[in-house]
Amino acid sequence: MNIRVGIMTAPSIRWERRAEGVLLHDVRIGIGFHWDRREDQLFEGTMEIRDNADGTQTAINTLDVEDYLTSVITSEMSATSSLELLKAHAVISRSWVLRPMIEKRPLSCTPLPVVVGTPTLKEGREGYIDTPERRIVWYERDAHVGFDVCADDHCQRYEGITRRDAHPEASARVRAAVEATRGLVLVDPTDGDAICDTRFYKCCGGRTELFENAWAPRHYSYLESVACPYCNTKDARVLSQVLNNYDQETQDFYRWTVRYTADELASIIHDRSGIDFGEIHALHPLKRGPSGRIYELEIVGSRHRMVVGKELEIRKWLSRSHLYSSAFDVTREGTDFVLRGRGWGHGVGLCQIGAAVMADKGFTYEQILAHYFPGSRLKRLA
Repeated sequence: MNIRVGIMTAPSIRWERRAEGVLLHDVRIGIGFHWDRREDQLFEGTMEIRDNADGTQTAINTLDVEDYLTSVITSEMSATSSLELLKAHAVISRSWVLRPMIEKRPLSCTPLPVVVGTPTLKEGREGYIDTPERRIVWYERDAHVGFDVCADDHCQRYEGITRRDAHPEASARVRAAVEATRGLVLVDPTDGDAICDTRFYKCCGGRTELFENAWAPRHYSYLESVACPYCNTKDARVLSQVLNNYDQETQDFYRWTVRYTADELASIIHDRSGIDFGEIHALHPLKRGPSGRIYELEIVGSRHRMVVGKELEIRKWLSRSHLYSSAFDVTREGTDFVLRGRGWGHGVGLCQIGAAVMADKGFTYEQILAHYFPGSRLKRLA
């Protein structure tokens, strides 16, 4: 099965053909996050440069799903990772990308009780409540036109073959992991063996989060909150397996602190939300999930007060890029606001650093998947 990946959109795309594939210049990665930057990236498969109605161009890479996975895994983490970690990631990356391509059916997971103000649920759409008092937003994974997935953190990191093929021995290990798990996906036995929505992120901070607290208000039985005693590590050898070069610039992912002056916080919230709250008087966490991640936060200002959610919107509003996570506590120290947080990412599903530690301790990829997706089972697609 082939997959179409949207790599980049720009006023004009610079590219050149190489013996190994197509080289794209100035591909932007980590868009909006603290590792935002541009790179030249090399891709196999076919590359379409599409002219858009607004005068921009979009590069779309078409290739086999299994070849796509070999690049996703080395984009999401280091190709030098342990084999069991690579196998686990191959399964969840395959499940995540094939779910909408194969299922093509309405969501059949258990809906949560509908309350006043809950938006209509639509597969593959952003959800939102937007009033002067409340802005509750989540961003769905497949909101793309003209291709199946994008290449950045909105979907799965896919950065071509440059990193994958940089070290032939490591590249061979990645290919072996993908081949060993070829066709394997996680399925939900409680839902007719539907392919699981296998989310992942860098570090849960000690406990994983529920799907419904980050995205649509629906509950998946295999995405229960579980304790993770593994991701609290500073072992450089293990971290180098799951954090590629620019990810290793982030060292304080398990426990972190951000300090803002009152003026600085007011300026950030104004710029990021487009709303003038005036002087910020307080940040009140209203709703937290089991991991401690806030999914409704009240911002109280001298000119306006408002509730914002879900977790990604909170992380956007309280940082020039993104907070590591929404699992934080707020204190006032003098006139400063101090956010003391835990974890890196949304916290739903597989904790990549926790999984790396599990693999290093001798757990198999089946055991890793069973821990982070309890009640799911492996199934090989025909």
